Amino acid sequence: MSVDQRSHVSTRLQVHNCVVQPLLTDLYQITMAYAYWKSEKTSDTAVFDLFFRQNPFQGEFTIFGGLEECLRFLENFNYSDSDIEYLKTALPPTIEQSFFAYLKELTAKDVKLYAIDEGSVVFPRVPLIRVEGPLIVVQLLETTLLTLVNFSSLMATNAARYRMAAGDNVSLLEFGLRRAQGPDGGLSASKYAYIGGFDGTSNLLAGKMFNIPVKGTHAHAYITSFSNPSELKTKTLINLNNGKEQDLIDLTLSWRTTLSTLLNISESQASDGELAALVSFAIAFPEGFIALIDTYDVNKWHFLGPKQLPVISSFGSGILNFCAVALALNDLGYKAIGVRIDSGDLAYLSNKSRETFVKIAKEFNIPWFANLTIIASNDINEETIWSLNDQKHSIDCFGIGTHLVTCQRQPALGCVYKLVEVNGMPRIKLSQDGSKITMPGKKNAFRLYGGDGFALIDLLQKSVENLPVAKTKLLCRHPFDQKKRAFVVPSEIQPLYKLYWENGHIMQRLPDLKEIREHVKESLRTIRPDIKRNLNPTPYKVSVSDDLYEFMHELWMQNTPIGELS
Repeated sequence: MSVDQRSHVSTRLQVHNCVVQPLLTDLYQITMAYAYWKSEKTSDTAVFDLFFRQNPFQGEFTIFGGLEECLRFLENFNYSDSDIEYLKTALPPTIEQSFFAYLKELTAKDVKLYAIDEGSVVFPRVPLIRVEGPLIVVQLLETTLLTLVNFSSLMATNAARYRMAAGDNVSLLEFGLRRAQGPDGGLSASKYAYIGGFDGTSNLLAGKMFNIPVKGTHAHAYITSFSNPSELKTKTLINLNNGKEQDLIDLTLSWRTTLSTLLNISESQASDGELAALVSFAIAFPEGFIALIDTYDVNKWHFLGPKQLPVISSFGSGILNFCAVALALNDLGYKAIGVRIDSGDLAYLSNKSRETFVKIAKEFNIPWFANLTIIASNDINEETIWSLNDQKHSIDCFGIGTHLVTCQRQPALGCVYKLVEVNGMPRIKLSQDGSKITMPGKKNAFRLYGGDGFALIDLLQKSVENLPVAKTKLLCRHPFDQKKRAFVVPSEIQPLYKLYWENGHIMQRLPDLKEIREHVKESLRTIRPDIKRNLNPTPYKVSVSDDLYEFMHELWMQNTPIGELS
């Protein structure tokens, strides 16, 4: 990496979360460090793998997030004087003082970090990050690296699933700050929702920090704060056609009377307070007018089914008042943006809104009116979107909060950080639960592609093995089931790891959020549709080379105690 590239990286990393520091860890990391130190293991080296065991949300893929924040952490890894003073009070008084002097000098300059590119589609058991370096230092990194990767990857995956449900032609906005798990949870959710495919956020601080587009409308409180048009202090707006001020209230009331007949909605159903609020908002934002139209749910009966059963819908005041204001704005040379619906039957109301806009567009020869944006919110989750798709909704944009930012369907990913090598010697963790057995030693990972451009299988090899070659027959084995194996002839092979950190420096150019967001899209395009589908997705295969399989099972047998019957 050039000096200029390193300078660019350092500048970007100034936006460092001050909460992410060496003390953002578990106590046992420090107690282990002291025990290692007492055992004179300061010269020992180790390799750790960071990976997860199961994909979230009952799916079969995950999006890797949080790498840049891990690198920020390494760049700033150093115990401050106040950290050391605190540790002296938190640890037992028997701790030797020279240990604290040792801690004070620790940095990550002797650490190497290999990782898959951020924003890549990843799968269980394939290490996302491989950390090499002094045993004590790389042990101390564990908790912080896990907290940086776990939620980031979970959020990015959740957002990507919402994007797939909504499709490419519907906008997605993240509205979850008020429901997030605290301020940092809210910021992280905004950031990784954008990476996963959302188009914008309501979170202003996230917009400032991460250059994410910010979007928003207004709340029901704004509508209910008005009672009558007569209370408006400002009633006029400049007519862009002639440059003169014109009374927007009078123009809107005139249009409301006209539309009442056209739409068969009585003016008595329309709230004057709501009208006043919408006119006020239109005067404030004449070129960006979006209205919340469900504050006053004036019930209107319609009849469905062979028995003509009555069904109540809320379609009256809001749509009538909005259209009146939008047409008044049109007379003055402005184009309204659209409406937001925050309650009720979203499929029905969106379709009725679209029908209304089309009808008005044709009646008054205003073509753009038919394409007004319809935004839907109201506690939407992934299943809601799939259901709305089945109902043939007319929604252009979803505003999603609680279910997105809290990942209610699955609140944790479950990444782990496991020791796989010490001083060049492999280490394995055994368990009666096969899913918790680790794959020992330093490994490389490759993605094998078929001729159709889709990923076939991921392959793990010992780091000392020869690199796999495309268009040659490769034996791929299940890590733990000797009967499951297959020959694969890949048309293309992609090495998954890059060296991201060495000698105290970031070794790769770090992409911005837009680039990571595009990489998510590109990576997802290489995964077969049946693996990504919402219902009963096909599991993606992760394999090991024959050499790694034999190595693992030999080590497994060596480390498994032999029982004795008597």
